[in-house]
Amino acid sequence: MTAAQRQTSTSRFEVPRDDDANGRFIDHLRQSARAARCKSYVDLFGACALLSRDPRIASLAATDLLVRGLSQALGQRPVLFRPGETETSFDEDWLLALARSLKTDDVASATFLLHSRVPKHVRRTLVSLLRNVVDTFDRI
Repeated sequence: MTAAQRQTSTSRFEVPRDDDANGRFIDHLRQSARAARCKSYVDLFGACALLSRDPRIASLAATDLLVRGLSQALGQRPVLFRPGETETSFDEDWLLALARSLKTDDVASATFLLHSRVPKHVRRTLVSLLRNVVDTFDRI
């Protein structure tokens, strides 16, 4: 990635390391994204069928499916940095904002975020996967 590409794909904000929950959540997604790079494409529509009833397994599977199918939902490959980076990309900031709005039941913000980037036919599946990850993240 060139310096110009990195500059345009990063936000001006950094993940505050004192805000441990956001930092751990982004690092969790980043680690899953790195592991999923060598895995095959997954269709978001069939993804929910693969989730287990065991909360730990379901959360890990949901995270894996989320990062593997995110490019389908966004229409382009998302920019996710390595775990531990203090800088965040636009895609990471967007995911954090969506996760926060789902966790706090801020329907207006979640709707705006989804409508700004995600096609209508993918929204429900994306929300289901992200909600699963957010709801069980603290229990991992």
